[in-house]
Amino acid sequence: MPAVPQATNRTLGLGQVSLLLVGIPGLESFQAWIGIPFFFMYVTALVGNTTILCVVKMEPALHKPMYLFLCMLAANDLIVSTSVVPKMLQVLWLGSREIGFDACLVQMYFIHTFSIVESAILLAMSFDRYVAICHPLHYATILSGPVVVKMGLAAAARGVLLVIPCPVLIKRLPYCFRRVVPHAYCEHMAVVKLACADTTLNRTYGICVALSVVLLDLGLIAASYSMILQAVFRLTSQEARAKALGTCAAHACTLLVTYVPALFSFLTHRIGRHVPPYIHILMACLYLLLAPAVNPLVYGVKTQQIRQRVLRLFGQGEKVLVEH
Repeated sequence: MPAVPQATNRTLGLGQVSLLLVGIPGLESFQAWIGIPFFFMYVTALVGNTTILCVVKMEPALHKPMYLFLCMLAANDLIVSTSVVPKMLQVLWLGSREIGFDACLVQMYFIHTFSIVESAILLAMSFDRYVAICHPLHYATILSGPVVVKMGLAAAARGVLLVIPCPVLIKRLPYCFRRVVPHAYCEHMAVVKLACADTTLNRTYGICVALSVVLLDLGLIAASYSMILQAVFRLTSQEARAKALGTCAAHACTLLVTYVPALFSFLTHRIGRHVPPYIHILMACLYLLLAPAVNPLVYGVKTQQIRQRVLRLFGQGEKVLVEH
């Protein structure tokens, strides 16, 4: 009796294949509870970043490079968190683990593209602080409106172009009915590991992109801050020194909450073989959720102009409610 040929992802078409997201391996019984802080971080990100966008838009006095870069960061954080949290909460709370292969690739593309864009925006913000502190007289000339727009477009273009090969390379691989993704969302390496073929090209390209982006951006950010600190400590006025350091404090906090979880997740995925999978997945989730939730709070507290406008906005809202 002739053997019945088995269907593969080549004959079915990857568009007809569904994958299953596990959530957080090893913590399945706690996933509903874990989803609660993730939900509140997402709500905080939505409210905080939307508030920053609205405040900057309504206040002409805030239409300056520093706040325009902050708006880019807020919009980017909204896109990143919205790309991952709704489906993640479906997995953690409702047990709705299935996701189409193409939908998985779209989620993966958005997550990694806008993570790279975020890194470029943070680099642009460090350059903004460098120019403001080291070359204050030329600030308006160097960071004019068209230059800020071009920097934003360059950041977006870099992310879009660098990540395009990832889904293209993934779609060329056979998967041999491997459908279970041991992750809470469609992360690049988690999907690549499902393939039943040589994935050297995928792994090499992924690590080259990650290393080039992180090393280039962090290197330039470190160079900017070394020059900023040299300029600050040359100031004779204690008040001017404190003010200059204060303007950098919010950006420094943003760098920490963005890059520390990112580097931990990146390193454990490749060399942390003894790190429990649930630790890696939790850090990967925090990498995408912590910065969008914390950034608006940090800038709202540390940036006086933002804080004053927000308080004024809510004060006017309360006055309207009292009058009615």
